[in-house]
Amino acid sequence: MNKKVIIFFSVLAIIVGIGAITLFSLNFREDNDEGDDSKKKIENTITAMVIGLDDDTLTIQDSDHIIYMFDVIDSNLNLGDIVEISYKGTLDKNKSLQSNQVLDYKTVEVDNTQNEIPKEWQDNGIFKDYYLFARKKVQEMTLDEKIAQLLLVRYPDDEPISILEKYQFGGYVFYEKDFKNKTTEEVKTMINELQSIAKVPILTAVDEEGGTVVRVSSNSNLAKERFKSPRDLYLEGGFTKIETDTIDKSLLLASLGINLNLAPVVDVSTDSSDYMYKRTLGENTNLTSTYAKTVIKASKGLGVSYTLKHFPGYGNNDDTHTGTVVDDRTYEEILNNDLPPFKAGIAEGAEAVLVSHNTVTSIDNTNPASLSKDVHNLLRNELGFTGIIITDDLAMGAVSTIDNATVKAILAGNDLLITTDYEESISDIKQAINDNTIDESLIDKLAFRVLAWKYYKGLIFENQK
Repeated sequence: MNKKVIIFFSVLAIIVGIGAITLFSLNFREDNDEGDDSKKKIENTITAMVIGLDDDTLTIQDSDHIIYMFDVIDSNLNLGDIVEISYKGTLDKNKSLQSNQVLDYKTVEVDNTQNEIPKEWQDNGIFKDYYLFARKKVQEMTLDEKIAQLLLVRYPDDEPISILEKYQFGGYVFYEKDFKNKTTEEVKTMINELQSIAKVPILTAVDEEGGTVVRVSSNSNLAKERFKSPRDLYLEGGFTKIETDTIDKSLLLASLGINLNLAPVVDVSTDSSDYMYKRTLGENTNLTSTYAKTVIKASKGLGVSYTLKHFPGYGNNDDTHTGTVVDDRTYEEILNNDLPPFKAGIAEGAEAVLVSHNTVTSIDNTNPASLSKDVHNLLRNELGFTGIIITDDLAMGAVSTIDNATVKAILAGNDLLITTDYEESISDIKQAINDNTIDESLIDKLAFRVLAWKYYKGLIFENQK
């Protein structure tokens, strides 16, 4: 073999060798990169506010108001702390109790600058343009005043003005008896007197559903006729009739000084024997979704907020006014049949959702929906709702015998509580703060949200000038 051939093969061998080394090096680097990505996939962090602590469980709530519970032993955290948790895997945002392994946790320094809005309160939600105003207002309030903002109280039979002057509730709920035989001017005077002594303008709420549940139009002095049920309206003139009815209803309520309607009922019911049937559209999921969308869209800009109810869907269940009601329908049925109307209403800008007292076993077999973290997580995450969550009346039979229902309602994720026994509710909240079950920072956050809603509604103006 001549010398040139030997040189050629030698050079070729060197080139091949270098190529093999380079390829090996690239493969090794890619393997390592895959390993890093894999590690990233299983190790994540979340920053949120501590809202609950016991011997082995840590409960936090993030800026989207979703609640997570982790098994954490020997925690040295405090209620109200902002904590960063490192964990393995991914979180189930529709559930509160997580199975993830907590790797580490640490507190995060909070900027207490005057009027600075905590990051954990900023959800980019429907009321976000009014957060700065609400934050300033919260900082001007006493603890008693902040607690009171969370309560939507049944209008008292005796001394409603002096009671409101003393407690400064977030609002009053009026029933048929409160309008009975009154003239239009008497109703206006009643509400104007309440607003005149409220340090923060109050929510004035009614259940003006139409049909079997009418508070205002039951009085012929206030309305020419009772508002018709959704079912009757639909059969008479479809969604055009429902749109017109919503506008007429809103204009009447607003003219009297009422700014919140605890309607529409967007539960799906097609069986006339169901307890809730007469209060619903009486049609399938798709048509009920159109109904929800129609009412919310028609109500906008008329001075009255509307409330989708009863989340997560009443189904064929019995009356929760009288006792415990258990809903054993499957999760898939609720997801596909009951949630779409709520989703449709939320997409149109619904400001409030009212949660039922049914115990929905496929979501939470222990707690009524109104006291269930899982139900509220479903509403916040699956439906992306950023507005105000309201409990059904805590005096109803399904929850009235549950100890500390008010406190449990707050810890479950509600913003506003409908209550009759306001003194007990206030006492229970204060006791929970004193015994370190609730931190005042959580009360601040909830009052901030209610106030932001009131700014959004145009009830408060002074800080906008």
